[in-house]
Parts: sequence; structure tokens; C-alpha cells
Amino acid sequence: MLIWFLPLFLVFLMIGLPVFFGLLAAPGILLWMNGQERDVGLLYRNVYNGMDSFPLMAIPFFMLAGELMNRGGITMRLVEFSQAMMGHFRGGLAHVNVLSSMLFAGLSGSAVADTSALGSMLIPAMEKQGYSRKFAAAITAASSVIGPIIPPSGIMIIYAYVMGESVAALFLAGIVPGILVGVGLMMMVKIMADKYDFPVATRKHTWPERGQASLKAFFPLMTPVIILGGILGGIFTPTEAAAVAVAYATIVGLFILRTLRLRDLPEVLSNSAMTSAVVLLLVGAAMAFKTVVSLSHAPEQLAAFILALSENPLILLFLINLLLFVVGMFLDAGPAIIILGPILGPIFVSLGVDPVHFAIIMSVNLTVGLATPPMGLVLFVASSVSGERVEKIARAILPFLAVEVVVIFLITYIPAISMTVPRLTGFVN
Repeated sequence: MLIWFLPLFLVFLMIGLPVFFGLLAAPGILLWMNGQERDVGLLYRNVYNGMDSFPLMAIPFFMLAGELMNRGGITMRLVEFSQAMMGHFRGGLAHVNVLSSMLFAGLSGSAVADTSALGSMLIPAMEKQGYSRKFAAAITAASSVIGPIIPPSGIMIIYAYVMGESVAALFLAGIVPGILVGVGLMMMVKIMADKYDFPVATRKHTWPERGQASLKAFFPLMTPVIILGGILGGIFTPTEAAAVAVAYATIVGLFILRTLRLRDLPEVLSNSAMTSAVVLLLVGAAMAFKTVVSLSHAPEQLAAFILALSENPLILLFLINLLLFVVGMFLDAGPAIIILGPILGPIFVSLGVDPVHFAIIMSVNLTVGLATPPMGLVLFVASSVSGERVEKIARAILPFLAVEVVVIFLITYIPAISMTVPRLTGFVN
């Protein structure tokens, strides 16, 4: 079933069928052709069961918090803070783009939200400074993948839900890899800035000016502190932390900064509801598919096939990274984690790989897939925001993708990168 599922699923995507329907139609047709009509009913019944989960409620709350922050002009304050700190470097606005993504990641946990919110501001500004539109869109798309790596992270919540792992442990394990991706992108920007003589965005800000920019960004920057502090301190669960983030974003926007108005709330709620519905429907469809696949014993057969290739976990991790990278080109990170996590996770845990370490390997790899041609979602978002063609952005993003691939392999073969923080805090033994 797994052999025929992917080609059929890709055919549905190429003819324009939404991913949700493709995830249900492909296995449904295969089950019907195999005479397993009873399992077809099970497939569709489990769509609701896959969404009916308290931990998954964190996803719409985090999306609503990000939407409130963006609508309330908080994103602009993060950009101004980044510009005060790094705008004076050559290629300054490109550095500002990356740093803003790292800061915005602590608010939304979504690559798509990052691309649309920061891209709408920074792509026109970069173009005005003399950058090509395709480069501005490419660095925006490449840096936006930091969003689901630095906590809070929607895909890590999904992984923890599917695999029974600690959300807090995964959040902590994502901090250093996310920073590493950002630093790697900045190094590439520095190399390109020197080679192509990129413009300097602004004069060097004085320390009093930097202090003023820091004060303006103080309340937005407190969001991840409150979220992580509450979870790690045992004050609230990740789902409750997401609800607290919404309350905090609302209070800051309406009463402290006064950049959010009551008449903005209906549109904010509508936008976040639509985005959340798309994600949760994908989760429901993928969980339904996972249930049917588990009945077919395909995971055990695939595990036996993988282990027959080699008994060396280092070689297998290399091969699995290649597999995940290819899957990430075509499939969104959430559904890919739900489908492949239960299949691949137990294999590597049995080989001695820590489950949290493998979770980060998988999450970062599939997140980078969001910016990978031909089906990378953030490429299409960057295209719609910038007005540049996807093919041109895909070519311009290649140097940044190379950096992110190097980071993936560093995370894979140096477990301390992702495991040190959760071990120091006692969330991993």
C-alpha cells in the first residue's frame, strides 16, 4: 500500500486536488481496490478522532497569538529592533530579515506566518535599498523555516502528540538548532554581501537608540519567555501556554501598546480560524491514514527493509535524512511527521538514537522542506507576497538551502547540539 500510495498521492497533487483530499482519496481508492471496504469506513471515521485532542488545541491558539501580534504592529517593533542592532552591516537588511525571523519564531511558531508578516514589510524595503526582488524573497523564505524550529513550534506539538513525547523537551531541543540555522544564514549573507557589494541599510545606531528600540520590543520579546517559563516551571501545559500567549498578545495590543483595535478582532479571529482549520484538517487526514497503514503491517515491513540496508545507525541516519529531504519537497511538514514518525521513530530508537534527538532531526529536515522546490509552501507564499515568480526564487534560495542542509547534518551527527539544553533542565536523562 505504501508503495502505491505516494505515486497516487502525487498525481492528485499535480491535478490540483487539495492535500487534505489527496491524503484521504489515495488510501481510500487503494483499500477499495484491495476489497477492504470495511477499512475505508475506518479511514474516514478517524478524521475526526485525529483532530479530537486537547494537546492539538495549542496549534490554533499559537496561530491566533501570532495573528494578534502581527495585526497589532508588534512585528514592526521586532524589525526596528533588529535594524537597530544589525542594520549598519553590509547586507544589513538581509541580516535584519534573518534576525527578525528568529525573534518572530518565538511568537508564532509558523513558517507561513513568518513569510507573510515579515515579507510584506522587508521585501519592498530590501528592493528599495537595491536588492533584487528574487534575493529578497529568497532570504525571507529561507529564514522563515526558523519559525517552526525555535519554540513555540506547531510541528513539534504535532510530533509530541503522535509519538507521545514531551512537548517541553522538544521545545528546548529546538532552541540551539534554530539559532544555528539563523547564524548559518547570516554567515552566507556576509559572504554574498562581500562578493556582490550589498548595500548598508542604515547608519550605525548609538547605544541610547538601541536601548530605545529594545524598550519598544520589550513586550513582544517577553512572549517566548512567558510561554517557555510557564511550561518549564510547571505552571501550565503547552496548550494552556498557548491560551496565555493569546491573552498576553491581546492585552499588549489593546491596552499597553494600543496598536490593536477592537474592530480588528473579527478579521484576526477569522484569519486564524481559517489557518487553524487547514492545519487541523491535515492532521486529521494524516492520522486517519496512519491508522489504516498500521493495520496493513506496512511499517514493520518498511522497518525490516531499512534495517536490511545497513546495521550502522550513522549510515541509516544519512539515508533517512535523504528520504526526509525528498519527502519535504512534496509534502507539508505536519502530515509528513504524522505519516512517517510512527514508522521511522521506533526504528532509530531501537538502534540507540534518543527519541528527542530523532524528533529534532525529523522536524528540522521537514521544516527545511517548506522552502525546498518544487512544492515548498513558503516559496509560494514568498512569491505571492513579492510578486516574483517561484522559479526565480527557487534558484536564488539554493545557497541558503545548502547552509540549512549542512545544519541538518550537524544536528544529526552531533547530538549535543539539540540535547544539551533539555538535559541541563532535566527534561531528558
